[in-house]
Amino acid sequence: MFEIGNSLREARLRQSLELTEAELATKIRGKYLRALEDEQFDLLPAQTYVKGFLRTYAEWLGLDGQLYVDEYNSRYVTGEDELPYRPRRTRTPHPRRRSDSKAVVYALTGIAVVTALVIVAWRYGGPDDNPAIPNLAQPQPGKPSPTAAPSIVLRAVGGDSLVTVRTARGKQVFQGTIESGRAEHFTSKRLWVSARPPATLRVTINGKRAPTPRGGTAQELIITAKGVSVAPGA
Repeated sequence: MFEIGNSLREARLRQSLELTEAELATKIRGKYLRALEDEQFDLLPAQTYVKGFLRTYAEWLGLDGQLYVDEYNSRYVTGEDELPYRPRRTRTPHPRRRSDSKAVVYALTGIAVVTALVIVAWRYGGPDDNPAIPNLAQPQPGKPSPTAAPSIVLRAVGGDSLVTVRTARGKQVFQGTIESGRAEHFTSKRLWVSARPPATLRVTINGKRAPTPRGGTAQELIITAKGVSVAPGA
């Protein structure tokens, strides 16, 4: 028989170790290490913790941990902690025969109702009862046709622009000055546009800015859905 607490304390002091060092190394709170050295085992949560802490602390000090656990058992433990017996609950089987029979009755009733509805619909339904199949090839509303004429906007930016606009057949649809910041709107598959000066003219096709060739004080342009180009011979 030996003193558990004094033996632990002497081993620690021989190695010039502090409780704070032991706490960091063993991950055991300092107050519990002090309780082990003072043999105040009642300060620890339970006997299981006492045994585990004793083994860990003793082995960290270079001692035989099992020896300290055996000494503690011989002096302080009168019997192993036992878990209280809890009788296992068994579920009482519920009668299912009645619920199963009800489910079968409901299923058979549903099948009979559906069958009757099908017979009535077949007997009294006319040849015109078939729903019309929509023609998916027809263009949907709200979406422009690929062959529709584009929306063309001519806007003067940074200065006025003298503009003459003709259709592909040579019909003049506009002639005048577009003031800076103002715009003229057209809907046509092809436009011939004369702009003076061309540098102030901005072209938008279907809401998208189209690059406009620049050059000289006057320029003849052709505008289509594909973009803006210089007219031949201009």
